[in-house]
Amino acid sequence: MRADIHPAYQTAKVHCACGATWETRSTHGDLHLDICSNCHPFFTGKQKLIDTQGRIDRFKKKYANAPAMPPKKKLAAKKEAAARKEAASKPKKAKKEAAKA
Repeated sequence: MRADIHPAYQTAKVHCACGATWETRSTHGDLHLDICSNCHPFFTGKQKLIDTQGRIDRFKKKYANAPAMPPKKKLAAKKEAAARKEAASKPKKAKKEAAKA
């Protein structure tokens, strides 16, 4: 490795908007944060889910009276058609084999 190509890795103080301060190491020097693990709602357990503009209520209202989905008819119809086709193709093969013999 070449010498003197890496930046200086110095001690830096980290300052948060909530007043928390600690020391770490950084190549940039002192850091000033808006939010840290001491004041972030996820880490403090005071997290609240905010319903902006009633979106959750509108969703629940829209789909509250929605009818249950009917059973899938297309899939059953495809299976029946495939079974009929397979059954219909078997006798033809038997006729062709009989004709060859």
